[in-house]
Amino acid sequence: MYQHLNFQNKEGIVRISLNRPHVHHALNKELIKEITLAIEVAASDEEVRAVLLTAEGDTAFCSGADLKDTLDSKIDVDQTLREYYNPMIMAIRSLPKPVVCRLNGLAVGAGASLALSCDMVVATESAYLAFMFVQIGLMPDAGATFILPRLVGSARAFALASTGQRVTAREAQHIGMIAHAVPASELDSTVEKLLLYYRHAPTQAIAAMKQVLNQSQHSSLEQMLDLERIHQHQLSKTTDAKNGISSFLQKKKPDYQGK
Repeated sequence: MYQHLNFQNKEGIVRISLNRPHVHHALNKELIKEITLAIEVAASDEEVRAVLLTAEGDTAFCSGADLKDTLDSKIDVDQTLREYYNPMIMAIRSLPKPVVCRLNGLAVGAGASLALSCDMVVATESAYLAFMFVQIGLMPDAGATFILPRLVGSARAFALASTGQRVTAREAQHIGMIAHAVPASELDSTVEKLLLYYRHAPTQAIAAMKQVLNQSQHSSLEQMLDLERIHQHQLSKTTDAKNGISSFLQKKKPDYQGK
């Protein structure tokens, strides 16, 4: 089913690992379609509680768009973004399950956009992100113009986009672009702890948080209060909420089933 990534669905965790190492996992149409498909598989499986997105090796997460495709005169950029990149980003952002990015190396251009589309990024300290579109006369895409300013603010987002400067993992953590920057020796253990947490967390509550937070930056307080009310009411009827409240009152650890 997959030729350009490795896919595993085991014990409630879907693991997606980009596998085009000869081009630092650059995005072509085939890889983008496979990422989107893998996310859709995770969405349709009720047993899946979380998704891991990473890449093979320890050098690169994703070097961005495969420029060999872009240089092809037959390529319609409008169509490519509309039919490939945009559905991929929307699939990740709308997935009602947490997506953890294991940033094992450089993330450049649309590769940086892809990383930041995940709900949480854990990076090795040797990794960096760069929105280098400007260096080839283009502007950020794949959701970067929406996500980046919401993470780091408008002024810093403009600086990063208009210069294409590299942001080390440590700096990215400092400015709120990513959640964690850790030594290479701790990358896997940190990621696995997060996945274990999400594997046993109240999945529906986290899905509701993700959906509502997606709306927070372009909604009024009144709209957000309504969204909170609607989703909190729905969550209060779930088995996990009843289990969580009961366990809290009984001073015992809840056993969340994602239902």
